[in-house]
Amino acid sequence: MKLIETDLKPQFAPMFDVEDIRADFPILRLQVNGKPLVYLDNAASSQMPQPVIDRLVRYQTTEHANINRGVHYLSETATAEYEESRRKLQRFINASEDREVIFTSGTTDSINLVMHGYGRKFIGAGDEIILTTLEHHSNIVPWQMLAEEKGAKIRVVPINDAGELLVDEYEKLFNERTKFVGVLHVSNALGTINPIKSMIAFAHARGVPVLIDGAQAVPHMKVDVQDLDCDFYAFSGHKLCGPTGIGVLYGKAELLERMQPFKGGGDMILSVTFEKTTYNAIPHKFEAGTPPIAAAIGLGTAVDYLSALGLDAIAAQETELLNYATEQIGPLPGVHIIGTAAMKTAVLSFKVDGIHPHDIGTLLNQEGVAVRTGHHCVQPVMLRLKVPATTRASFAFYNTMAEVDTFIAGLRTVQKIFT
Repeated sequence: MKLIETDLKPQFAPMFDVEDIRADFPILRLQVNGKPLVYLDNAASSQMPQPVIDRLVRYQTTEHANINRGVHYLSETATAEYEESRRKLQRFINASEDREVIFTSGTTDSINLVMHGYGRKFIGAGDEIILTTLEHHSNIVPWQMLAEEKGAKIRVVPINDAGELLVDEYEKLFNERTKFVGVLHVSNALGTINPIKSMIAFAHARGVPVLIDGAQAVPHMKVDVQDLDCDFYAFSGHKLCGPTGIGVLYGKAELLERMQPFKGGGDMILSVTFEKTTYNAIPHKFEAGTPPIAAAIGLGTAVDYLSALGLDAIAAQETELLNYATEQIGPLPGVHIIGTAAMKTAVLSFKVDGIHPHDIGTLLNQEGVAVRTGHHCVQPVMLRLKVPATTRASFAFYNTMAEVDTFIAGLRTVQKIFT
């Protein structure tokens, strides 16, 4: 079975003690069906370390108030912490300005914001939007809605049997009607890492802006939006050791300033009369109403935590886990890995002859092993690879080789039950 060759792992990557790290995650001490929890569903949602949990409690118990509107101590404190979190996210992805960081409820909300704010204003009848076969539904459905409303057309980049984009075909899709590109950085279902930097450069050479769905990238690798030169970059907090209900949209300031607001209401305005409303400056123009203040502050602590570990060290640890799991699952009879791209993050999707993925997931749960089963919100991928569903084990830096062994042993048990 082919091992993953990745440039995410530096030759001398600083490593950390995994057992020390695991002590920061109280949920990992949980027992499930009398067995130690083996949590391998990190692509769906990662777990929160104690510093993030503590920060949420501290905010709720000593700092809670609405932001931007009060002159009292609590409001000023909450506002300062909320905006400091924005600056932390700016540094984390290397945005050039903190006003280019917009807090949303997650990746889906971020993509919808771009569709409504940019797409509905600048894409019209006959225009074309390029997406890829690998996209999560969240980066397909909003653009379909826009295309239906405006009379635009969606063009799709195909993939090969390994789950890799056919970049030559991507380039052939461009013409004078191409107005937008949406592409994910890393596949949630297969782990494929797409060559987004060169794809962005190709689009920009033709004057076409690019949105990157980075939900599966930011937890696993260092992301520099200035180096990528993407126009928009979207990601979620709950995949990043942070709370649910919080996400980020990065956008180049000049584009954000030209966009129309997605939602109307408090805090996104400068003045309101029944004759006319004047909108606030970015990023506030896109943050209507009371935002998820506690979650935003918690996300700031989460990126502090990951930055202290080092994204290079995280990538190295997760690559080792993926390679080990790939080696161990390879000899099992009737097991087929789905997604064998040369460049992958720590996602192992597979099918087992004669056993439905839901049965695999249910029986693994009896052993305390949490995996994800189904189409993973990428039905076009499943259709292209001719599988209705897969079982997906996705690893994080706090997982261990021993947990991989437990997972493989559980899979052997499942196979015995069905033979």
